[in-house]
Amino acid sequence: MTDAAEATASPPSTESRPPIAWQPLTPRGVAAFARAPLMRLLLVQFIFALAAAIAVVWFLRSAWFPTVREAIDNLPAQGEMKSGKLEWTADSPHLLGEGHFLAFVVDTNHTGLLRSPAQIQVEFGRDDIYFYSLAGYNEWPYPPDWNFGVNRAALKPWWGAWEPPISWLAFGGTMAWCLASWWVLATIYFLPIWLGGFFGNRDLKVLQCWRLAGAALMPGALLMIATIVAYGFGILDLVQLAAAVVAHVLVGWIYAFWGAWVTPKISASAVPAKNPFSTEKEKPVEKKPPENPFAKPADEKEQGTSKNQHPTSNVQ
Repeated sequence: MTDAAEATASPPSTESRPPIAWQPLTPRGVAAFARAPLMRLLLVQFIFALAAAIAVVWFLRSAWFPTVREAIDNLPAQGEMKSGKLEWTADSPHLLGEGHFLAFVVDTNHTGLLRSPAQIQVEFGRDDIYFYSLAGYNEWPYPPDWNFGVNRAALKPWWGAWEPPISWLAFGGTMAWCLASWWVLATIYFLPIWLGGFFGNRDLKVLQCWRLAGAALMPGALLMIATIVAYGFGILDLVQLAAAVVAHVLVGWIYAFWGAWVTPKISASAVPAKNPFSTEKEKPVEKKPPENPFAKPADEKEQGTSKNQHPTSNVQ
């Protein structure tokens, strides 16, 4: 009987053991991070941020940097930026470099006669730069203190010296941006998750909701990493890239509330029986039966019984 009782009691203890948090790609995997150590969540976020930084640097080096090098190689032997004014001696408009994603054009008067099929066109004018894309164009004037040579001999060694630091800055900036944005979003998301878990009778505390929200952002981050890679291979265009940016935010919301939904409910034994707002120990009040108003007092009963009694010694 003892062995049978132990055998029946062991499965509940195994089921009540929290699952191991190792992948935040399923709702139950996200929910597991609510009870995981904080360092486990930070480690997973670091891995995802590292993957995002590698994807961004790969895109820059394979899609944009070759076009920049081509544009510098096609610069004329003479040219200068003097007090925020471009002094251009070659033909205008002039195509410097062109790729699938990026194109560089010199059009000193912004005549609009040269348009590239690239997704982003950078057009250098006499006083400013125009950035063309599917969303329109944006104008950016040259700073008045710019004074440097705009020619092949001046810019080629400059780009050769700055290309590796720009890659490392993009790498570190992407990692810092990912981690900071995930922590901020988890701080914003945890309160709705806690409220939903409270009304849904889920076993979630405040810090557990924050960890769950931080893990729920990882599926959206993976979607964004895959989007950057697909965009770098030319599978997606700018419109699809913008749609993926919106979609990866929605994925984070879905996984956050879905992960809270699959969290175990609060068991009935865990609910306190005492009133949490009472300050003193409450004792149960014993109810007494109501007294009979027609019953005689105990003294009268004793007197009546003493009168009815006769001494046995007088009886012959």
